[in-house]
Amino acid sequence: MEAFNYTDTTEFMERDFSNSKETGTEIKIENVSMVFPDKNGGEPVTALQNVNLEIKQGEFISLLGPSGCGKTTLLRLIADLLQPTSGNITVRGETPRDVRLKKKYGIVFQNPVLYDWRTIRRNVCMPMELMGMKKSERTARVTKMLELVGLLDFGKHYPYELSGGMQQRVGIARALAIKPEILLMDEPFSALDEFTREKLQIDLLRIWNKTNKTVIFVTHNISEAVFLSDRVVVLSPHPGRVSAVVDIDLPRPRDMECRQTPEFFDYMTKIRNSFEGV
Repeated sequence: MEAFNYTDTTEFMERDFSNSKETGTEIKIENVSMVFPDKNGGEPVTALQNVNLEIKQGEFISLLGPSGCGKTTLLRLIADLLQPTSGNITVRGETPRDVRLKKKYGIVFQNPVLYDWRTIRRNVCMPMELMGMKKSERTARVTKMLELVGLLDFGKHYPYELSGGMQQRVGIARALAIKPEILLMDEPFSALDEFTREKLQIDLLRIWNKTNKTVIFVTHNISEAVFLSDRVVVLSPHPGRVSAVVDIDLPRPRDMECRQTPEFFDYMTKIRNSFEGV
């Protein structure tokens, strides 16, 4: 079991955007295809075809595309929740299964899947309980995570007492609680109203800045992808494939004012024009 050091502050060092960050390849996706058989005996469905992508350590990457383009499938392949029909995925030279078993992934889904009978603290604590961590270590870690997502005062509340946006922040805290190296997020804000969504985007960038995690973020919202990302991977459907990879060279840290700049709208237009076969 990984030894946790709660006096180590390196996980929460502020990112220095004035210098180029780590450039080593963390995730390598080579010629990956995913075909799902039809359960009724019909034609199989090709969800992904010959996907090639390299993701650098510490990057914020968005997988962007319409429904049916395979973006969630690709995220699940990286997470070892699915195995590709063909091709290869490595994470720092290891298989996704090896990485998953070493608890190096933190996953946030569209629905935070909180347990109503457990307090917020106990919800965040659950993965650490399953790992058999000592109670004192779990307690310290939960406090740190709730402070990170701005919910320290809500630890004794229950999920039904929190708003949808607050529940998603609990989901993020729980995903980060095991100190993952890679944070995988599957449309975590899509069910929220626009005001809450924009607030959580700012919160997520603040957390990313503090933790230096590699983030892979699935979305179908172009504005969201541009605002959050270092690079946007555009996927087009029928079958799912990478149409373009767009570098987002907007200054960081970002705030809501950057959404009103001509450069921001130029990126949105470039991405919108890069979709194929939609």
